[in-house]
Amino acid sequence: MEQSRAITRKSASNLALAFILLPKQKRDGMSALYAFCREVDDIADDESVPVEKRRLELARWREDVRAACENKQPEIAVNCELQPVIQQYKLSFQYFDELIKGVEMDLDIKRYDTFEALEEYCYRVASVVGLLSIEIFGYKNPACRDYAVYLGKALQLTNILRDVRTDAERGRIYLPQCELQKFQVPPEDILNFRYSENYRKLAEHVAERASYFYRLARETLPREDRRSMVAAELMGSVYWRLMEKLKQQQFNVFGPTPTRLNKAQKILLILRTWLRLNSGGMAPNYGA
Repeated sequence: MEQSRAITRKSASNLALAFILLPKQKRDGMSALYAFCREVDDIADDESVPVEKRRLELARWREDVRAACENKQPEIAVNCELQPVIQQYKLSFQYFDELIKGVEMDLDIKRYDTFEALEEYCYRVASVVGLLSIEIFGYKNPACRDYAVYLGKALQLTNILRDVRTDAERGRIYLPQCELQKFQVPPEDILNFRYSENYRKLAEHVAERASYFYRLARETLPREDRRSMVAAELMGSVYWRLMEKLKQQQFNVFGPTPTRLNKAQKILLILRTWLRLNSGGMAPNYGA
């Protein structure tokens, strides 16, 4: 697991942060899964490499993780570390395939016409990660699968609102084109980092969509599985707090520094989640 742990430590992501509340075996399993997700996402985003070469590399990863799922010998180091996790938790190749299809969308698509098209992307790159993760966490009630789908979409929409400038630097606009038209925000404003009152209203509308999925996740999480979903719940709390921070700055994300929670805020959320877990007060800390 050394390579997977190194990738996870280096990323310093909010997702990796949530692993701290897991027992060691599950933490190692999530590190291996996260390393796979990080690597395929980085392949798709590396614009120093021609698109067709990235497409071929993602195809190689698809076939290699298929081998891992079929109990054959994978060649890629991360997949070699992931294979025991796949076998132990019976992770389906279908989900890995969907995830790779999601990052492949970034090779070809720089605009999404509707929320429905955007939600397909969110499902593939975020909800599918949730569906794989809950198998590692362990659950009793099948409703946890719906919970994973809803929470994944909420987290990804929050990411999109935070990363508008970063994505614009790559020529990407994830905010649906129909909504840009509705709120009279020219794509050129986003590509040139121009903040406006109309943009604020557009972002608030997208945030309402994210909040809808946070609420669905909150309502869907089965009571009997709240303890096992503690890492996912920490993720929900972190991103909900990030959404609140975006609201406080009226969604002006066009400055050079991305909006993030500071270390103290993250530690507070970890402690709060841990205390809620151990006190039995496990109602979700988001979506209210």
